[in-house]
Amino acid sequence: MRVPLSKESLPVFDAIASATRIEIINLLSKKRMNVKELAQALSLSSPVTAKHVKILEEAGIIKTERIPGKAGMQKQSILKVDLIEIEFPRKVYPAYEFYEVSVPIGQYIDFLVEPTCGLSSVTEQIGEYDEPRYFADPRRYEAAILWFTQGFVEYKVINPLAKMDRLEMMEITMEVSSEFPTGNNNWPSDIHFTLNEEDLGTWLSPGDFVDVKGKYSPDWWPSTMNQYGVKVTIRITNHGVWINNKQTVWCRMKDLHLDRMMYDLKIAVEEDAEHVGGCTIFGKGFGNYDTNIEFKYYYSEKNDEEEDMLPPELPVESV
Repeated sequence: MRVPLSKESLPVFDAIASATRIEIINLLSKKRMNVKELAQALSLSSPVTAKHVKILEEAGIIKTERIPGKAGMQKQSILKVDLIEIEFPRKVYPAYEFYEVSVPIGQYIDFLVEPTCGLSSVTEQIGEYDEPRYFADPRRYEAAILWFTQGFVEYKVINPLAKMDRLEMMEITMEVSSEFPTGNNNWPSDIHFTLNEEDLGTWLSPGDFVDVKGKYSPDWWPSTMNQYGVKVTIRITNHGVWINNKQTVWCRMKDLHLDRMMYDLKIAVEEDAEHVGGCTIFGKGFGNYDTNIEFKYYYSEKNDEEEDMLPPELPVESV
């Protein structure tokens, strides 16, 4: 469950602001229970327990279903969510304007992959699975999910800045996981990113998730196949690179050649990595985020057209 930091989300915040209701959530994470069973476990009366259950229901955290029992139909409560994310207002450079470029995952310009591997559109499998040659199939441009055990895919993306724009920060986001035949939630993989042939760092994917169906994955997609990933955000500033808020590289923007007209992004699982656990990239129509590889360019206005497209270097002590 993802909730914004707003008045409309107060029922959710109120629901979990109670030791009793937190205990109810913990109990329901293990099994279905009715009010009487919850009351006994909590050493509370049934009416008091029922009030707590109602608050959690109204917040959308649990639900109650009628199921057959020994004495006829009975109500049982079930936990609906296993994660609550709170979306805070964006803090990063709110004064800057930005451009957005969305790159479908099938629009890679180069690849070298090893099985297990494959790709699919939202409507059908593309070619044969575990046959790398199908990564060159013309239908690859329709791909909404792709995966490989080792190797890379490389994308080319436009730099949309105009003559009077100065790039202040850049973000690249995508939904990614590991790759394991039939899936494995505990399968770490070192996924490495480069931009313009320069190192952006490595992100450790925890697994290839198949425990629940991807929120946006098509109905026909097999439940044993890659279902969803983790949202990975690469943030590039003039003081280094961060992947999911962890700094991976210290560099200046000029070191990454961000004044080029076109950028090259490579996503790889390298042969000598500590965890060679593959890579799955989810695009629109698959996974939990319904997104392509998204590039966001934050910029300010230059004073003069002759000024550099990138911000000036600052002394280290001023950073």
